[in-house]
Amino acid sequence: MIGSAIGGGFRYWLSSAVYKFLPETFPFGTLTVNVVGSFILGLFIFFFDERELLNNQLRFFLTMGFCGGFTTFSTFSLETFYLLKDSEYFLASLNVITNVFVCLAGVFLAYAISKII
Repeated sequence: MIGSAIGGGFRYWLSSAVYKFLPETFPFGTLTVNVVGSFILGLFIFFFDERELLNNQLRFFLTMGFCGGFTTFSTFSLETFYLLKDSEYFLASLNVITNVFVCLAGVFLAYAISKII
C-alpha cells in the first residue's frame, strides 16, 4: 500500500508537470506516466530482479506497489473513452497506438540497457 501511495503521488506530480509544457488537448500526462512507468518497471524486473538484487518484499513494493500506483492504465482507458465520445477518433486512435507501442518500447529499452550493464 505504501508503494502504491508513493507511486500515485509521483503520477500526479509528473502528469501535472507535463502540462506546463504541452497542451491539454491530448492526454500527454497519462502517456508520459505510462511510458516512464513501463521503463521503470522494466528496469526493476530486467536489471535488478534478474540479477537477484531484490528480495521478494522489495520486488513487490517496487513493482506491484510503486509501479502499480504510478502507471495509469485505467486513466488512459477513461481518457480514450472521452476522446471517442467526443468523436475525436484520430486522437483516440493516436492515444491507443502511442501508449501501447511507446510503452512496449520503454520495457524493451529497459531490457536492452539491463543486458548491456
